[in-house]
Amino acid sequence: METEQIKKLIKTAIRQLDFSYTPYSRFKVGAALLAENGQVYSGCNIENAAYTPTNCAERTAFFKAVSEGVVSFRAICIVGGKDGVLTEYAPPCGVCRQVMMEFCDPETFEVILAVDEETWQVYTLKEILPAGFGPGNLKKEG
Repeated sequence: METEQIKKLIKTAIRQLDFSYTPYSRFKVGAALLAENGQVYSGCNIENAAYTPTNCAERTAFFKAVSEGVVSFRAICIVGGKDGVLTEYAPPCGVCRQVMMEFCDPETFEVILAVDEETWQVYTLKEILPAGFGPGNLKKEG
């Protein structure tokens, strides 16, 4: 992916920090999901006092896209930090990695972890979820 495209995703993810609802952890996360069609879907984390209904920024972005009929993706950028201050990388949780596995090719889907427009790392989904379980595991042979 080109540097300018990565920087655009980083900017979008950072803007999502403003919408993050985190009264309990105060750890704000923003995400920008790039679909194969070029559309970018954004998301932020949304906490709940009961904890279980909490939704991560990454899943918010995926669910927005899927709810609009988009199911093919190229990359996601994730940023996060306490009170929205970005000081280190914020990798996706296991549940978000599993959602990515449902919709993305682990060999080609890129996960961009960023602190700012100049500091980021890019991984494939396979690198952050080796031996992942996905739709291919449920296909019948024959």
